[in-house]
Amino acid sequence: MSVCKAVFPGSFDPLTFGHIDIIRRAAAMYDELVVAVAASPSKHPMLSLELRASLAAEVLSDMENVYVVSFANLMTDFLRDIGAHVLVRGVRSPVDFQYEMNLIHMYRTQLPEIEVVFLPTKLEYSFMSSTLVREIAIHRGQVTQYVPPEVSQAIADTLSSKK
Repeated sequence: MSVCKAVFPGSFDPLTFGHIDIIRRAAAMYDELVVAVAASPSKHPMLSLELRASLAAEVLSDMENVYVVSFANLMTDFLRDIGAHVLVRGVRSPVDFQYEMNLIHMYRTQLPEIEVVFLPTKLEYSFMSSTLVREIAIHRGQVTQYVPPEVSQAIADTLSSKK
């Protein structure tokens, strides 16, 4: 019997309740779900790759079929490396969908056998993005309603060390 493995990639800078909702729903659909934390240096992440992966592993530890892995190469190379052909993407809006479709077409030029599953966010998370959460945090706003306590603390610690 083969195992159906899917990948949910992102920079997770920071991991939000919206991400966690998509992860829980995708984990219920697949035998294994790999949460792939991308290095994403072009995005100039606030949290280090190691910290983002560690936080994700901690927050998601109650899900037995979810594995957190960090990566710094091309998505299609990462998928090949771990033997996965299913990519899970969360979409909040038609703008997200259009962006994701462009990415998928590019991925398929490199990995034709890739399959993509789009999961729409729940309404209560449809406005939430890591970018907005980072912006609030940078300006010393409260982010506890958007991220788990461990993530909120890591953001506060990171920002206080940069003073």
